[in-house]
Amino acid sequence: MSRSDAANAIPERDAGSPALRALTAAPIVQLEAVSKRFVKPLDAAARIANWLGAGQREQVVHAVDEVSLEVGEGEVVGLVGESGCGKSTLGRVVAGIHPPSAGRFRYRGKTFEEMNAAERRQATLEVQMIFQDPMSSLNPRLRVRDIVGEAPVYHGLASKAEMGGHVAEVLERVGLDPVFMQRYPHQFSGGQRARIGIARALAVNPRFLVCDESVAALDVSIQAQVLNLFTKLREQLKLTYLFISHDLSVVRHLSDRVVIMYLGRMVESAPARVLFSQPNHPYSRALLANVSSLASRHMRFAPLSGEIPSPLNPPSGCHFHPRCLHAGPRCRVERPVLTELGSGHLSACHLNSPGGVGG
Repeated sequence: MSRSDAANAIPERDAGSPALRALTAAPIVQLEAVSKRFVKPLDAAARIANWLGAGQREQVVHAVDEVSLEVGEGEVVGLVGESGCGKSTLGRVVAGIHPPSAGRFRYRGKTFEEMNAAERRQATLEVQMIFQDPMSSLNPRLRVRDIVGEAPVYHGLASKAEMGGHVAEVLERVGLDPVFMQRYPHQFSGGQRARIGIARALAVNPRFLVCDESVAALDVSIQAQVLNLFTKLREQLKLTYLFISHDLSVVRHLSDRVVIMYLGRMVESAPARVLFSQPNHPYSRALLANVSSLASRHMRFAPLSGEIPSPLNPPSGCHFHPRCLHAGPRCRVERPVLTELGSGHLSACHLNSPGGVGG
């Protein structure tokens, strides 16, 4: 089975249905100009060199740069971009693994500073993350029973006596036989380990799941099964997803809305059907031009020219201008803002603003 065939096995979301619009009316997560920077301090040798006038500075990685985003309750938002664009870091900020360096993160309308202790605990449990490689994210020394059941017991959602029954119920929900709970991670296939990772997240009754390349390490024939599981769980448990992936063919069939990131910035956001039929940003158009499908099996794909710049020293103005065929003088000095193009369609490109890309 090819990757495109696997994607076609997933039922496409009807992003325009009235029921879905009602479901996604209230935002569960809000990001307000969120940035995340990682700073590598100077070591002893560099500090000594600076005393002698070397002028070395701390290295700062601009992983996420002023991203504003809302995710409605019950919505599936696909977050897409090349490796190194900051999408996984943004997912970790949403999951509470990394605190933002700047900006505000709100869950159900409140920042963590505005919540009391009980609300913070509840928010921590309701937002869970599923990681890309289950083999490295599952403790190889623990049995599945402990991997899935440890957190519910710790947080008081189940007693030690109830842990076995709770784990069995969660394993059955993700399509695994409860008799497997006494096994170790290495005794499972890749698809089964992916289901264990999903079960671990579901064990604390979450409302919002951050899925970081959760099917990228799987064979394409298994991907469709796991993605169908995500769809079923969404409907059964009323879950909300931030689905991070580099595979647009998967995102197209799973997401209600798609957000495109480039070098730490959000460059376009639109309902899935709109973005795939009418992409606006040059980067989005370039990505979509290289999506494989049944109709394009004999096409010759043209990759984006140049390498993605380093987040240690991002370009000025529009970060995409060194690789953009439409770049002009304005793109090199002025950062484009997200502009409303239609209902729910935003794009950050000077081509959409008065004056265009000229100086």
